Amino acid sequence: MNALRRLSAPALVLALLAALVAVKPWLHSHLEPFVGPPLSGGFDIAVASAAWLVAAWGGARVIDMLAAGNGGRPPRIPRLLADLLRFFVYGVAVLAILAFVLEQPVTGLLATSGVAIAVLGFALRNMIADIFAGIALNIEHPYRLGDWLELSPGVAGRVDEINWRATRLIASDGTAIVVPNGIVAGSRFVNYSRPNPAFRASVPILLDQEVPVERAKRILLSGLLCADGVLPTPRPDVIVEAVTPNGVSYLARFWTDDGGRVSLVRDAVLTAVLSNLAHAGIEPARPKQEVRRRQPGPPDSGLLRRGLLRQLELFDAFDDKEVDALAQAMRQFHIPAGSAAVRQGDAGESLFVIAEGVFDVQIAAPTLSDAEDAQHPGVVHLTRLRPGDLFGEMSLLTGQPRSASVVACTDAVVFELSRGHLDPVLRRRPELAERLAELMAERQTRNVSQSKRQQGATPPPPAESQALLARLRGFFGL
Repeated sequence: MNALRRLSAPALVLALLAALVAVKPWLHSHLEPFVGPPLSGGFDIAVASAAWLVAAWGGARVIDMLAAGNGGRPPRIPRLLADLLRFFVYGVAVLAILAFVLEQPVTGLLATSGVAIAVLGFALRNMIADIFAGIALNIEHPYRLGDWLELSPGVAGRVDEINWRATRLIASDGTAIVVPNGIVAGSRFVNYSRPNPAFRASVPILLDQEVPVERAKRILLSGLLCADGVLPTPRPDVIVEAVTPNGVSYLARFWTDDGGRVSLVRDAVLTAVLSNLAHAGIEPARPKQEVRRRQPGPPDSGLLRRGLLRQLELFDAFDDKEVDALAQAMRQFHIPAGSAAVRQGDAGESLFVIAEGVFDVQIAAPTLSDAEDAQHPGVVHLTRLRPGDLFGEMSLLTGQPRSASVVACTDAVVFELSRGHLDPVLRRRPELAERLAELMAERQTRNVSQSKRQQGATPPPPAESQALLARLRGFFGL
């Protein structure tokens, strides 16, 4: 319907011209006595010229419709090619008027115009090269509107316009980058949006040679899995890129699907990786200035364990001496990828603090249709835990069975704190039980609400700290 409206005006004008041709004998018989044969003969020239121009007008309208697209669909021909076709159509109409209507020889005109075009072409050769490069780009379609291009390191943006002479990009900071088509066609560029919108990026990380390779890969991979903007599939990975005098260079590789957010995703990856390294007691490698070789402390050193406990809200009310005692009593465990640290429904009297790796918190779905993962039917995935997080505190403080399964996504290292380690502290300072009950009530409310939302159920009322305090005192015999 829209196409018919666009062609209606040329069609009406052609119909009017046809009507004038039909009444031509009558007009001649009435006009010739007043204007004479020469002027009345100009009627034929005017009508024929108008017919050629209106036909060209209609052809240009058809080209406009093809260039504009239909119903949100992409245009069938590029804008630059549409401009060239319109110019060609009108040029043919003008030449037809000269040759067939005015009956003028056009060979001399074409020869003269050819010389003029040659002179102009030499003067404007760079601009003409850009125009023909633009035509080639529109025919080959190495990129389209909306694609993200990187022309050179630091010069990247989304394609906003492809015109006669240049391609305009909009950078991630909102600035416009205008590049002549000749430069784009004659240089190497990267199209992040083709053939698929997802592409792989990487971040180099330099660690000391004393850090075991498997441990380094485990920590870096856990950071990749925790970073916002990293696609879960294809799965990110970590490879050794090089060994340098300053350390081992690792390449953390990940997939993302938005070229405009690459820098933000890299920032998220580096932030998560540095956080995981800090929790593991590892610093990025620095230029070596030591003469003696320094032996690093073991992964389960007291300093690392004290740091993990000190950052947990659950132990805010404990003094340094009590935290040191708990840190020394904690036991270290290695959890292989895919293994469960705890399983839903199992009995337990301990909590775990994550030092390295990433864990997936799962509960059994009420029915098979509630499963979120086709590869693990009957399982609802609640959240992911990263280094510095804890799990199992309700079993430690009240003795209740494990409320969820916690499965390692990567090889992981955890520290276990059991009831026997906490019992002497609570007996010396019974007032700590009240603070622990308050914190447990807050965490339980958050965790259960999240679980219910994942299953589409109504969140429960907040947990009562007094009820938890009574259970805690009963469990520890306070």
